Amino acid sequence: MTIIELTPPAVEPLTLVEIRAHLRLDTEDEDALLLALATVAREHLERETGLVLASRDFRLCLDDWPADGIVTIPRGPVRAITSVIVYDGDGEPQAVDLAGHLLDGEARPARLWLRAVPEPGRALNGIEVELSAGFGESGPDVPETLKRAMLLHVAAMFACRGVVAVEAQPAVVPPGYDRLIAPFCRRGL
Repeated sequence: MTIIELTPPAVEPLTLVEIRAHLRLDTEDEDALLLALATVAREHLERETGLVLASRDFRLCLDDWPADGIVTIPRGPVRAITSVIVYDGDGEPQAVDLAGHLLDGEARPARLWLRAVPEPGRALNGIEVELSAGFGESGPDVPETLKRAMLLHVAAMFACRGVVAVEAQPAVVPPGYDRLIAPFCRRGL
């Protein structure tokens, strides 16, 4: 299973106003750095939790259909399935009819069931599921607890900005961060 991000987020969940207020900054001198750190904080949080904070499109590639017929989607919340393509033995795409499909986009992981699916003829990545996932189009759609965790993370990275380059972040995760994101993390045995 491979998941590919097709579109970047239109906006970051944290605004410069929120970040400056949290850091108690009055000037715009470091806005470029703050925006870069906000992106790093979002990406880190998304990796840790499997959540998609800012809405965007993804492609999930599968080799074969699951035995139980239910496709699990590792990123979420999933808002919509936009298309399902199955490649035949000649590499030709076949669109799968989405009529009557069932999507449990809020589940962790999200789940998709389709009525009738053709068998892929390609051994690797013969099935492509395109989907839209995320809490919403803007910062207010993201749970406040996750935004608070990102603000703490941005502040910690900002504090060590002279020591660690933005490209090498996240070099530090602040105390309390793990407790804030814990309810949103999926833990396996």
